[in-house]
Amino acid sequence: MVFGALGIIRFPDVYTRLHAATKCDTGGAMSIILYLVLTMDAPALVRAKFLVLAFLIAMMNPMVSHAIARAAYRYGVIPKVVVDMYAWDNP
Repeated sequence: MVFGALGIIRFPDVYTRLHAATKCDTGGAMSIILYLVLTMDAPALVRAKFLVLAFLIAMMNPMVSHAIARAAYRYGVIPKVVVDMYAWDNP
């Protein structure tokens, strides 16, 4: 969590800050959920629900951050990076 907050403060633009926040968010949520699954004294159905939740977080969080980055690019936020891989996709 500290590295994610540090990345949000130190990185120069929206895209790299979004990358830091996504990594921190996904890693933190996954580690907490996996800890609960391994140490919780609960029925198998509850553990399975937590594993499904972990799977959904692992799939949805990168997709949502990609959608936010794409919307920022289409809105006109100029990246401060050298490579512009989406220049061909901007109408």
